[in-house]
Amino acid sequence: MSGGFPDGFRYLPGYFDRDQQKALVDAVMAATQSAPFFTPRMPRTGQPMSVTMTNFGPLGWVTDKEIGYRYEPAHPKTGAPWPEPPGLLTGLWDSVADYPARFEACLVNYYTGASRMGLHIDRDEEATDAAVVSVSLGDKARFRLGGPERKGKTRSFIVSSGDVIVLGGDARRCYHGVDRIYPGTSTLVPQGGRLNLTMRRVTLP
Repeated sequence: MSGGFPDGFRYLPGYFDRDQQKALVDAVMAATQSAPFFTPRMPRTGQPMSVTMTNFGPLGWVTDKEIGYRYEPAHPKTGAPWPEPPGLLTGLWDSVADYPARFEACLVNYYTGASRMGLHIDRDEEATDAAVVSVSLGDKARFRLGGPERKGKTRSFIVSSGDVIVLGGDARRCYHGVDRIYPGTSTLVPQGGRLNLTMRRVTLP
């Protein structure tokens, strides 16, 4: 551990400037024309999650009560392939992921003021040696990071629009989540709220 954070954790505040952030939001809005936001449901209960989501890339993360967590090449509602990711995201991955292959899925989660994301570990991928890279756009959020045990010690901090978080190394196997959103702290997203773009390598290269 370094500074209370696990090895492999990187926080890059203000990585994207305002113009780049707007370009990413515009790319998301364009993508939703063919891959609209949908509400994923928890596998065991079938209860809807508090975020809506879509994806960029050859694969997209989906979940439902019938089959559970998985990656699919097509949108679960339209059956259409996921849209191509914007160049700003591929450039970010190439700069910070330190991995010999590109990401295959970029989850786009839309948070409203009431949305949360409970503590979890991303482990639906074969390539768990690849970092998870995420971008915050829009309203501020309180991000929480723990350790490899669900009930272990955690710490939290505020992430702002344009910030990037990298979970690599030991941090890749640590619990993390979003405690709350701070509505009205950004004017970036047209309808308000927060977009979180999370890049993952799914298959082993």
